[in-house]
Amino acid sequence: MGSEGKWESDFEWDPAAEDELRAIEAAYASSNKRTGSSPPDSEPRSKTRRLPKWNRHRAAASSAADVSALWALAPSPCRVNVGTSYQSMKFMGRIVYSKTASEVEQATKEILDKIKALKSFEQVSLGFDIEWKPVFRRGEPQRKAAVLQICMDTANCYVMHIIHSGIPPILKSLLEDSSSVKVGVCVANDAWKMRKDYGVGVESLMDLSSLANTKFGGPPKKWSLSSLTEKITCKELEKPSKIRMGNWEADVLSKEKIQYAATDAFVSWYLYQALKGFPDVNIGSEDMEKVNTVS
Repeated sequence: MGSEGKWESDFEWDPAAEDELRAIEAAYASSNKRTGSSPPDSEPRSKTRRLPKWNRHRAAASSAADVSALWALAPSPCRVNVGTSYQSMKFMGRIVYSKTASEVEQATKEILDKIKALKSFEQVSLGFDIEWKPVFRRGEPQRKAAVLQICMDTANCYVMHIIHSGIPPILKSLLEDSSSVKVGVCVANDAWKMRKDYGVGVESLMDLSSLANTKFGGPPKKWSLSSLTEKITCKELEKPSKIRMGNWEADVLSKEKIQYAATDAFVSWYLYQALKGFPDVNIGSEDMEKVNTVS
């Protein structure tokens, strides 16, 4: 964690992580091909998104079928070798942690610059999540949101310690801008809490649980981020209680808390990229009413 509030995670890429990130890049490239748009040569996407050097040359998908295969569902049920456990889902890129108003302003400006660069080529989606300090006494009021996380690609995630920084105007503007979709599980609840705690609206929203029900078919269910991660990736999204239920209002967040927070926002973004590539199933009006009730 540097003096300017930034912490960068180690780039220890395993083969599985590399394959996943290459798949995402190929999906992006194919999406641009289908719309007839491509980033200008003077501003290649790899520069905008600050991807690792090994990923600077994107592999173009050879056909629409290839693209669909990139987002194929994991085997169901997921199988692991006897004596082994699921591989963990973890964000492996650069994490920007900020806790003062000026640091949050700088981080938000970086996000807005990336959004501006992407808007011409695709819909901009932001993995969105918040954390707050839990209460353990009955009747004690819920604490304010303490941490806000945003992730919009495989290379950069932003963890903002808003209990200390507050919500600078530039961040308020980003959150209330409906041209970028904020994605997550029960994201409407997080948006409600941000309005209650800070008087800030969050627009527009996409709930991953509701989206998953429109893609998978069958009886609608209330997906958690962990269960949806396993369904799509056959990986485990770890939720250790000592971190999840820890003090998110601490003066400085630990490296473990920062990694946990960034991973949640990244996974929300990642799952949205996968889900929006799946075809919708035919859902009748009665089933759709159940989907809306569940979400």
